[in-house]
Amino acid sequence: MNYIGENLRLSIFGASHEERIGMTLDGFPAGERIDPDALRAFLARRAPGQNAWSSARSEKDEPEILSGVQDGLSDGLPITAVIRNTDARSADYAALSTVPRPGHADYTAWVKTGSIPAGGGAWSGRMSAALCLAGGICLQALQRRGITLLSRIAGIGSVLDEGALTEDSRPGAFPTLSETRGRDMIAAIAAAREEGDSLGGVAECAVFGLPAGLGGALFEGLEGRIAALLYAIPAVKGVEFGSGFAAARLRGSENNDPFVLRRGRVETATNHCGGLLGGVTDGMPLVLRAAFKPTPSIAKKQRSVDLESMTETELTVPGRHDPCVVPRALPCVEAAAAIALCDALISFERRGDDLPALRARIDRIDGDLQTLFERRMELVDRIAAYKRDRGLPVRAAAREAEKLLSVDARAAADMAPYDAAFFKQLMALSRQRQEELRGEERA
Repeated sequence: MNYIGENLRLSIFGASHEERIGMTLDGFPAGERIDPDALRAFLARRAPGQNAWSSARSEKDEPEILSGVQDGLSDGLPITAVIRNTDARSADYAALSTVPRPGHADYTAWVKTGSIPAGGGAWSGRMSAALCLAGGICLQALQRRGITLLSRIAGIGSVLDEGALTEDSRPGAFPTLSETRGRDMIAAIAAAREEGDSLGGVAECAVFGLPAGLGGALFEGLEGRIAALLYAIPAVKGVEFGSGFAAARLRGSENNDPFVLRRGRVETATNHCGGLLGGVTDGMPLVLRAAFKPTPSIAKKQRSVDLESMTETELTVPGRHDPCVVPRALPCVEAAAAIALCDALISFERRGDDLPALRARIDRIDGDLQTLFERRMELVDRIAAYKRDRGLPVRAAAREAEKLLSVDARAAADMAPYDAAFFKQLMALSRQRQEELRGEERA
């Protein structure tokens, strides 16, 4: 099972009830730091057996990187990593070896291979853990470039989340923006499970910090490249960008995003296009949604056919299954987007080595840095007020030392002294700002 991008080539191997699943990611640049703890935390978000709305199957999803990484850095060779299957119960599916489960790929697997694999085999949602292995590595590369991916549950069944997913918003423990709607979704999932049924829903992902110019026309368009990876997630039945299908109900005057100048940069006043025009990023947040069907493994009796005797029969699906896959699918959606965006970004960073093009890219990064710096200084003002009210000194030497240690741990080998100098200057400016505020108050 292969995905072939412009630069990255991803192979996923194994099956739901085999000893392990895994992936090989070829074409990933050398010198990229791979944080195993961050990768482990990312995989834990989709791991089963953690709450009442997920499968009871207990898998730790511990990643094992076998090749392509030396001393924490990618070495430019293919990265291969695996996850062991430790809690598979193939015996649960013995009675279904010739009876396909409705809604699954059992029948089409039989047509294609002559047998029904236990637990869905290579068609199982379990395979999305391997996708997350590759996506988690790509996500780290994007984060180091100031690119942030956020996701939330936009809806489960008929219950819809409220609010807009922005760079400043973070989903709660249950990944919705509205706690009330989150509780309503949990209740709807519980009710479906009690009735032996399941629910579908919609996952939304927004990407911030992308430069304009990623992607290309026609078959090189980012919509198609991201969608190809999203549709590799079992249970995804629909993908949309920006306003998506809702745009079909709008007029051009409503759907078009007017261009405006902000801080000397071209932006759009609205974002109906979801950050993509003609398959190319326009510098605005990239917004996408994936629709997931209800989990087909349900406790209710269903009609099927015994493919060996060619007689109609009824079945009840045994085993442990999610009553709704959407909560655990969010990191899978992020992973799919991260792989496609990392692939496009590699091309973007390799192109246009002429001076004007390089300066244009620096100008955009400088604009982002200025915005982030001003937001940081706003927090410095609040810290200054906190210290003033409690009689605390401006300088916190221990905090500064801790900060520099964390900066050094994250830095690329050849950038450590520059990163340290940059953050020392940032902290000096923060102290200067706090001293000036205290001086104004005394005056």
